[in-house]
Amino acid sequence: MSMPDNAKSLVVEELVVEIAGERPVRPVDSLSFEVAAGQTMALLGESGCGKSMTALAMMRLLPTAGRICAGRVRLGELDVLAQSEAQMRAVRGGRLGMIFQEPSTSLNPVMTVFAQIGEVLSRHRALSGEAARKEAARLLAAVGIPDPQARLDDYPFQFSGGMKQRVMIAMALAGEPDMLIADEPTTALDVTLQAQVLDLLLRLQRERGMGIMLITHDLGVVARMAHQVGVMYAGQLVETGPRDAFFATPLHPYSRKLFAAVPSADRRGGALETLPGIVPPLDRAFAGCRFAERCPVVMSHCASVEPQWHVRDGQRVRCHLYADGGAVCEDTPSVSAAASTSSRECDEAPAGGRLEVDGLRVHFPVRKGVFKRVVGQVKAVDGVSLKLQPGKTLALVGESGCGKTTAGKAILQLIEPTAGKVQLDGATQNGRRGRALRALRRQVQMVFQDPFASLNPRMRVGDIIAEGMKALGVSGEAGARHAQIDRLLERVGLSPAMRERFPHEFSGGQRQRIALARALAVSPRVIICDEPTSALDVSVQAQILNLMRDLQRAEGIAYLFITHNIAVVDFLAHEVAVMYLGRIVEYGSTESVLRQPRHPYTRMLLDAVLTTEADGPDTVGDVPDAPGELPSPLNPPDGCHFHPRCALADARCRSGYPGPTFLGAGGYVHCFRVSEAETGA
Repeated sequence: MSMPDNAKSLVVEELVVEIAGERPVRPVDSLSFEVAAGQTMALLGESGCGKSMTALAMMRLLPTAGRICAGRVRLGELDVLAQSEAQMRAVRGGRLGMIFQEPSTSLNPVMTVFAQIGEVLSRHRALSGEAARKEAARLLAAVGIPDPQARLDDYPFQFSGGMKQRVMIAMALAGEPDMLIADEPTTALDVTLQAQVLDLLLRLQRERGMGIMLITHDLGVVARMAHQVGVMYAGQLVETGPRDAFFATPLHPYSRKLFAAVPSADRRGGALETLPGIVPPLDRAFAGCRFAERCPVVMSHCASVEPQWHVRDGQRVRCHLYADGGAVCEDTPSVSAAASTSSRECDEAPAGGRLEVDGLRVHFPVRKGVFKRVVGQVKAVDGVSLKLQPGKTLALVGESGCGKTTAGKAILQLIEPTAGKVQLDGATQNGRRGRALRALRRQVQMVFQDPFASLNPRMRVGDIIAEGMKALGVSGEAGARHAQIDRLLERVGLSPAMRERFPHEFSGGQRQRIALARALAVSPRVIICDEPTSALDVSVQAQILNLMRDLQRAEGIAYLFITHNIAVVDFLAHEVAVMYLGRIVEYGSTESVLRQPRHPYTRMLLDAVLTTEADGPDTVGDVPDAPGELPSPLNPPDGCHFHPRCALADARCRSGYPGPTFLGAGGYVHCFRVSEAETGA
């Protein structure tokens, strides 16, 4: 017998979480909200606002130093905070399920998928043996994993990122929870996988009447998933309301700034709005509004008087602007907007480097047996040709596993290419060693996807930046290097005083600025940027994108921008190359590729992009899943590699790979279905 809806609702009342230390931190302070059965509540805000700590408190999974000081968490009639740890084992994974942000660290690498799902089935549903295996296979099939019976005995490393996230969802659903907490479930996924995972959650929600608390900083995900929205800042909610009302008229100045920071085509050529400063440290007592230090419409009493809740047409907002029936005023022009005007009026940028890549191939041998004989080749990059112009940005887009990062590393000779040619200003770079290779590294630098992993945790920031300068003979004297490092830190928006800090003392956005400063330290002419904004909040992402654009205009730097964020491509890139299974399938100007895509794969990527105008959760099922998964580069399909997933494929597509059809202005597409009449050739 199913429970009534009110028995499945989640109610949080005045929740307070404290982390003990020399100065206790309150990441959650007097938080109250409700998630109704069958509804999704999205918790939105920057990193450091307390979103994930709220979820961990609800699951009673706080770190050792953390404790719940006050408040209540009720799931129906169950008082979650009153349960003993033994009782919580039945609640956690049973009535309350959770999808963690990073599946690679949440799944046990030495246990098969069945062993991990089976633990949940055994504890919460008393299933074992063949019954458990049958149910585990059904769960994998429900989350869209093909051949589920065979995949049960695979280990997590044998799954792609999107597949691992689906396994996490299957585990979370195995206990048939009344309420599901999803913490950034799609942050590291491609646009196609993101769309599939979100629509899967919505369909399962509809079938089960399950409530979802969704934690995210992606406004497109909120628009697609949420029924209700809560904006969190510095441990407190500052705005709540229905999805449609929130996207039509965000009320709080913080909410408005988040919307203004989202990159889009209509902001191309200008600067994105940015929020000055960072989320304040939560180890102090607040007298007034916590957003006052960063607010563009701050008033004299905001810093000393705590704002109360005000109701406007079903929305609730915690802001002095709405006291006594007042209305929010327009934001004042931001510093970044003023800076962008001056940058547009500056002199023409100096010429940078011209990088040409022709027929680049990177094949990794697959060896088996005692004698490690080569039995196959993983064709990670299979004939890529690109041209980077001084002062221009070329975006390389595609799903994870298509070879984008491998291509970037091969261009920089961090991976030795199997074939092909890389030329910088006409000089061939392949096969360089020693001093000749150092000359390439000075002119071509790379900013890696994860700045925390790419910065030495045992070195201070000043030493990290100086290391490359010393190795490549830049600013030879110690005093000159010291002054240059201070100028670089200021240029990327950091204080020279920070040079003595270690990487762990910085936020994610600040670490990415340090990585960019390290790349700039040797005055390169080309920078390869590998997903430099993928894990950043929209506000921090806006700061990095503005900085990169201004540096390009001032220095004439050419960027190869590897990403799956189409909105960022639309804002920053001049040209786009679409990559699929090691090959470029479409190439052209940003305007032509994003506005008039010719290849079916490009259209599939663009159809999967979520925007703030995305259809809401009640339209689930209107957007079909992308057919199939990205094939393995070890055994790519015959003919056009995309034909197993293409609705337009015919016999030609299955028998031979299509040659290029030239579109004019240097663009081309590899597709049999693009005729000469369609291209105007």
